Amino acid sequence: MVICGRKFFLLLLPLVVTLAARAQIDPVRRELVQIGYDQALEGHAPISAYAFYYYNRPEFVRSNLALRLAIAPVYLDSELGIRGALGEHTDLGIGLAGGGFADSYNEIRAGKFLSEESFLGHGCEASLSVYHCFNDGALIPLNGVLRAAAHYSTYAADGDTAAMFRVPDNQTAFHGRAGLRWGGVEPVLLPALAMELSVWYEFQARSNPGTYGFAGDRTLEANTHLVWGRALLAYTFPESGRSFTLSVTAGWSEGVDRLNDYRLGALLPLVSEFALTLPGYYYQELSARRFLLAAGAYMLPLDAGKHWNLVAVGATALVDYLPGMEQPGNWNSGVGGGVLHRAGPWQIMIGYAYGVNAIRSDGPGAQSINVLVQLDLEKTIAALLRPQNPFRSRGLFRMFRGS
Repeated sequence: MVICGRKFFLLLLPLVVTLAARAQIDPVRRELVQIGYDQALEGHAPISAYAFYYYNRPEFVRSNLALRLAIAPVYLDSELGIRGALGEHTDLGIGLAGGGFADSYNEIRAGKFLSEESFLGHGCEASLSVYHCFNDGALIPLNGVLRAAAHYSTYAADGDTAAMFRVPDNQTAFHGRAGLRWGGVEPVLLPALAMELSVWYEFQARSNPGTYGFAGDRTLEANTHLVWGRALLAYTFPESGRSFTLSVTAGWSEGVDRLNDYRLGALLPLVSEFALTLPGYYYQELSARRFLLAAGAYMLPLDAGKHWNLVAVGATALVDYLPGMEQPGNWNSGVGGGVLHRAGPWQIMIGYAYGVNAIRSDGPGAQSINVLVQLDLEKTIAALLRPQNPFRSRGLFRMFRGS
């Protein structure tokens, strides 16, 4: 969910949580609150943020059912998984999603946010997914995914949209996705251990393609092909607590347009299943037909309890821009750092980022600050019900007694 700077309630834009659960049924019981905020210090840009509640129950009502929910104030993403529905190692997922502002669009060209060419979008989606495990019982699972979805979008002018700018016609888009994923990444802020090799293909077909904008100066394509892949490794050294994450993501497309191309920028790691982060840049600042993105992070504990940690991040991308969205130079890099504090169920990181090649009015280079928060409600409830020191619950006893 991205907030447009002009309207704070747009905090709830495109829902984050396709997450890892989109690629297979999440087998772990989870209850998380995730918050991310990235504020540019230079230029006029949409404020970028997400906030959602992630709920996953692998045994929901019955042992072969799994329920995943991602809830934001004006958006819901859900999937009911049925284990063994199509065979011993083949599961079925039935998904429903929808809400306000999920399909809104911000036009950013050459480092400039153009609010007069931006607009609101609302949408809903129904999907059917098939998940097959090819090597059941192996240490690292190999999962295949087939997914079909129908997505309806309706568009409207915002208060800042130019009067002469015509928003796109309402659309029904049909999506088909196929993928192979070896390993995976948990939907958490900083996974302690993860490994993934995955490759994906997606086909999109619109029911009502055509032109929009100023006198029809831009086009919605009828058919789009997307191919992308990711290699990722995250590891934590058991004794020292030091950890690192390295990833390489690449994407190719045919027939993309402004609304369905690859968009890179900002440091919001849970904004999508395949977040294309570039520290120091605006969220979705760069529009690409093809790209190659390499990113890394390193965490160094500062105290014996590993509660305080220094974090360094960096990313660099080779970008083949969408026609009409070009800018000088195909390489874009960003670096950043921050302090991460872990206390029981809480993880809070406050950081600074610098976009080395981001274009601004005074030349290349841009700065931003970011805040990332994760609250593990499973740990919070466990601490209340089973505190290490039973006398920590005396406050609750006093309230119930009324004294």
